[in-house]
Amino acid sequence: MRCMQQFSIMKTKKERISKIFKILGKFYEKSEKPTIRKTSEKNDPFKTLITCLLSLRTQDKNTAKTSTALFAVADTPDKIVKLPVKQLEKLIYSSGYYKNKARTIKHVSQVILEEHDGKVPESEYELLNIKGIGRKTANIVLSFAFKKEVIPVDTHVHVVSNRLGWAKTKNATQTELELMKVVPRAYWKELNTIFVLFGKEICITQSPLCSKCPVSKLCPRIGVKRSR
Repeated sequence: MRCMQQFSIMKTKKERISKIFKILGKFYEKSEKPTIRKTSEKNDPFKTLITCLLSLRTQDKNTAKTSTALFAVADTPDKIVKLPVKQLEKLIYSSGYYKNKARTIKHVSQVILEEHDGKVPESEYELLNIKGIGRKTANIVLSFAFKKEVIPVDTHVHVVSNRLGWAKTKNATQTELELMKVVPRAYWKELNTIFVLFGKEICITQSPLCSKCPVSKLCPRIGVKRSR
């Protein structure tokens, strides 16, 4: 009996998740996709990886600007390795933290060139073994570039998932594992893109715009102390 009750609760939760995701999917159907997602559509895993590294701690408009400037000059591991550090820093200056990012991009490109024959590895293990590539970046590359069934979790995905009650976690890694348990696989591919847009525009980390939220009636607003 207890197992049946747990199954019923899980089924109900998954049905609610599906309903929310369908609403948000339709809501953002015609919205412009984040730069990383648009870059991945060019079927170049290396560009997806570098764009993701550039996107860390900066706005999407800066990611678009710097990735365009960089790829116009160097768009392969070999070309980036040969690029003088000062020139690389100048090209990606607008992304912020440009000195650290330049070092990371140089190192990542060198490792890909020397240890992976110039190709971005397709496994989580190999990606995470490259210094400078974290779990979120690895999963974005695996999901967007290689179409793997993973869920990239950043701050927006973490915050939104916990507010909706899809997870009750303290960090992105825990959130990723919880989402993989409860979110139907059919939604994994689009979850990051939709939640990033939703988190930036409506379900803002500080003081979310609940009055404009398309799923407000289905959201328990867990942890929300102040909304607009």
